[in-house]
Amino acid sequence: MSFKRPESVLIIVYTKDAQVLLLERVKPQGFWQSVTGSLLHGETAIAAAHRELKEETGLQGELIETGLENTFPIIPAWRARYAPEVLENHETVFAYEMDAPCEIALNPVEHIASCWLSREQAAQKASSWTNRDAILALVAKV
Repeated sequence: MSFKRPESVLIIVYTKDAQVLLLERVKPQGFWQSVTGSLLHGETAIAAAHRELKEETGLQGELIETGLENTFPIIPAWRARYAPEVLENHETVFAYEMDAPCEIALNPVEHIASCWLSREQAAQKASSWTNRDAILALVAKV
């Protein structure tokens, strides 16, 4: 079995008027997040961010390197995807600013729903603390 790299990207997709895109995962159901994904072996964080943005939303464009990074424990729902000795994941955060909300082309293998919410609503609905913190740090109050 090939284990996932314990390195991932988080991409905060938002509009100039502070609408933030969130996606609901297939599993665990009720888990809302921004665009995320693990780096493939040999892949850079920026390449993974571009790939995940397109795969999960159909969007393509210039990403903003935010300088934000997080290290956090891997939650039990995803532990089996990683080597047994791997307990933490390192996350690099990117941002993607748009003029206005748009239709999203969800990947049905990963997500069952999407929504555009205000900065505050998105931060409240995001299931992970790193996602909440990134939304509040990167999306300006309107």
